[in-house]
Amino acid sequence: MRGCVFVDTLPHGENANNDASLPPLCVSQDTSKFLYTYRGGLRSAIRLTRIVKEIVALNHSGVRWYVFGDDDTIFFPHNLLKTLSKYDHRLWYYVGSTSEIYDATQVFGFGMAFGGGGFAISSSLAQVLAKVLDSCIQRYPHLYGSDARVYSCITELGVGLTHEPGFHQVDLRGNIFGLLASHPLTPLLSLHHPDHTDPIFPNMPTKKSLQRLFEAVHVDSERILQQTVCYEKRLSWTISVSWGYAVQVFQNNMVLPEVLRVEKTFRQWLPGNVFKGIYNFNTREFHHDPCKRPTIFYQDEVSSAKYGSISSYKRHFQNCSYNSSMSKLEVIKVVTNELHHDSKQTRRRRCCDVLPSNAGNLMEIAIRECNYEELIFMN
Repeated sequence: MRGCVFVDTLPHGENANNDASLPPLCVSQDTSKFLYTYRGGLRSAIRLTRIVKEIVALNHSGVRWYVFGDDDTIFFPHNLLKTLSKYDHRLWYYVGSTSEIYDATQVFGFGMAFGGGGFAISSSLAQVLAKVLDSCIQRYPHLYGSDARVYSCITELGVGLTHEPGFHQVDLRGNIFGLLASHPLTPLLSLHHPDHTDPIFPNMPTKKSLQRLFEAVHVDSERILQQTVCYEKRLSWTISVSWGYAVQVFQNNMVLPEVLRVEKTFRQWLPGNVFKGIYNFNTREFHHDPCKRPTIFYQDEVSSAKYGSISSYKRHFQNCSYNSSMSKLEVIKVVTNELHHDSKQTRRRRCCDVLPSNAGNLMEIAIRECNYEELIFMN
């Protein structure tokens, strides 16, 4: 992977080659000749748009994809490479995702890849786009952001968005646990706005909580946040494993489609009318009564095993009186084989089993491939 961090000017006392482990700093070209008329916006959007042209002009050899994101976009490189390998870079592809918010998507376009979540352009398309970009963006001085300009010019070339839901704009505030714990059946590619949301693990700062998540990413990147659901029939519990992040235990039998809904633990991005609180995914309400919420066990440790991984999850304190079995349960251990998905096959959710155990404070779960005709439900 190669690239640049584009800036207006070089920081004082630094240069583009001061740390070989980081991408170089590249100073953007002057954009004063371009008109920007969006009231209340930032004309730096034009500079950011032209990064597409300027990165292509660096003429790196062997480039297959150009990936763009904001300064607060977090990428998951292995998953990104795996996902983009599904597509032929010699053809024209524009790959990304929309906002979580219906209102924002309606305003900016359901066919636009939102820049904070990141997007990818195949090298063949980027080469052509770079040639026509300056003439194109002069027709769009009224647009707000750089992603809208890139989208408009790609649209003029006749190319539509290839949607990959693993890119996350995260136009949400507060606790995004519900979003992460119900990740779609696709690799996690990016996160955004970490400074506008709560730390994803409790009782630790944002940076440390992200480092905790990446401990699991380094063990099995493709499996991170992948949701698996199994049932403890004896106690009528529903157990949802979001691998590498958290396990939720519901003290009742929930059918799978209901478990997969995103719990609204977060707040809407902007205050306002009801439309600003409508999302582009299925949701379920967050219970104000903690005794009606699932018990959450957060990832505490992940390690590689001979053919996969072992991860442990510790119970997070909640001010609620549990039944006797739940009050004893402190740790959930999850064992699984490493996930290697054939990109040509349709993804299928994994199954899991609650293993027999005599330890009242420990539950062990094994994740496995589902049998051919196996259904995920409490039988």
